[in-house]
Amino acid sequence: MNRSATDLDAHRRAAGLRSGAQAASGHLPALILSAERLAAMIAPGAHGLRRSGPGEDFWQYRPASQGDSARAIDWRRSARSDAQFVRDREAQTAQAAGLWISAGQGMGYSGGPDRPAKADRARLLALALAMVLLRGGEKVGLLGQPARAGRVQADRLAEQIALAPLKDGDNDAPTPDMLRPNQRLVILSDFLDDPAWVDALLSRATGIGVTGVLMQVLDPDEEGFPWTGAVLFRSLSGATHHDSRDAAGLRDAYLARLAERRDRLRQRALDAGWHFGHHTTDQSPAVALSWFYQVLAG
Repeated sequence: MNRSATDLDAHRRAAGLRSGAQAASGHLPALILSAERLAAMIAPGAHGLRRSGPGEDFWQYRPASQGDSARAIDWRRSARSDAQFVRDREAQTAQAAGLWISAGQGMGYSGGPDRPAKADRARLLALALAMVLLRGGEKVGLLGQPARAGRVQADRLAEQIALAPLKDGDNDAPTPDMLRPNQRLVILSDFLDDPAWVDALLSRATGIGVTGVLMQVLDPDEEGFPWTGAVLFRSLSGATHHDSRDAAGLRDAYLARLAERRDRLRQRALDAGWHFGHHTTDQSPAVALSWFYQVLAG
């Protein structure tokens, strides 16, 4: 029996999807290994709530009060004075962190074979940070998906991050309705598109108690604009282009616009109680990961 044209089309689409998934998943072991090595450089630990309660870390000594049992008294500390003291521990709880990695076509850019594409570096940082947070007992998930704890979640995130394709267009942005109250977000993007989405996202975040980090990931070429002479500038999607006969003459204006964009992002993040950082793909990812961990633990 001959297959119908519809069946053949469906078969070809399925085969194409399988082929694409196999090609993408070929990078999965390397991504996991690199992320695990990177995460191992950071000492993980649960983030305290800065109040007394169940936990392992010392928080403060306080004078004993009515209702404290004899077992709660720290007799060694109390022996140094005429008063009795209780050793409080800091309350700890699993916190939920959401990750979002831009999938715009521009994130696929690399200015040379000696450095990764922006998307690859962003994926590495996101997965390594997830591993650190998960080891500290926290819940982590991609933005818009459930945050979970445990080693299985690390494997799940690795697969989701590695298999996520870039979009057809240059722009990509999370929508404010993806936010959930009281979570922490990590947003990785080159932030070279229209920044209006950042304003909308942070306005919504401020209203529902969401805090987080904006990390701008750029290629060194985008950071320093090394081009001279006649250059055809074209977005990776092909949607926009500019033919310049004197690229060097554009450098000062470009660098001024980049600095202005960065200052705006930094100020907007500060106003919302967020953090802003930037990273270029020729820098050590360990420096960026350490910064991530410090600001999220602060």
